[in-house]
Amino acid sequence: MAKLTLKVDDSVVARAKRLAERRGTSVSQLVELYLDYLTRPPRPTAETPVLARLRGVIAGADPAEHRRHLERKYR
Repeated sequence: MAKLTLKVDDSVVARAKRLAERRGTSVSQLVELYLDYLTRPPRPTAETPVLARLRGVIAGADPAEHRRHLERKYR
């Protein structure tokens, strides 16, 4: 495993240490997880938070009726 030296503001380090303690981990592990998350390619099937909240909202809706509505609306 590689060693990495970073320059980080003291207040950020203090907050990171408190967060790591609450989560039962280390600041190094937090940084590693965050860098891993940032550098991974996006998953094509991943649902955005907005889509997750909207899922099922229009269950039972008729797509043809919606298409007719849009055609009338944008004439």
